[in-house]
Amino acid sequence: MTDRLLTVAEAGEMLGTGERFVRRLIAERRIRYVKLGRPVRIPETAITEYVEAHTVEPIRRVRTRYERAA
Repeated sequence: MTDRLLTVAEAGEMLGTGERFVRRLIAERRIRYVKLGRPVRIPETAITEYVEAHTVEPIRRVRTRYERAA
C-alpha cells in the first residue's frame, strides 16, 4: 500500500495552517518529506504522525468538595 504524497498547500490545509508553517517544519526537519528535484511532497502518514506526536491529552482532576473552581 503506497502512501499518498501531499503538496505543501495540501499538507497545510490538512493541518489547518498555511504553507509557511509546513515549510518551516520541513526546513527544521521536524516532519518527514520527499524531495522530487525541486518540488517537496509530504507523505500523508507524516502529517498523521506529527499530529499524534504533538497531541496533548487533558489531565482529569477530581476536585474535592471545598476546592475552588478555576
